[in-house]
Amino acid sequence: MTLIDNAREVLLKAWSIRLALLSALLSAMEVALPFFTDFVPPNTMAVLAVLTSAAAAIARLVAQPNTLPAKEADDDTYPT
Repeated sequence: MTLIDNAREVLLKAWSIRLALLSALLSAMEVALPFFTDFVPPNTMAVLAVLTSAAAAIARLVAQPNTLPAKEADDDTYPT
């Protein structure tokens, strides 16, 4: 397995990564939810996790020029 050339930059700037991490956090919070049923309605965290997972998948398909190497960011293939 070989990482892409700008893996660190993508990890820090890509919305798909941010949303995937948020989805993981919401899924983890769902495990602790039984302790907080007085404050949060049932299935709230599950619904939020599903929505952020879907958003992460969509964000993965959207061009994010600030995460592309310089030669690709200058290409007209990725509109801003």
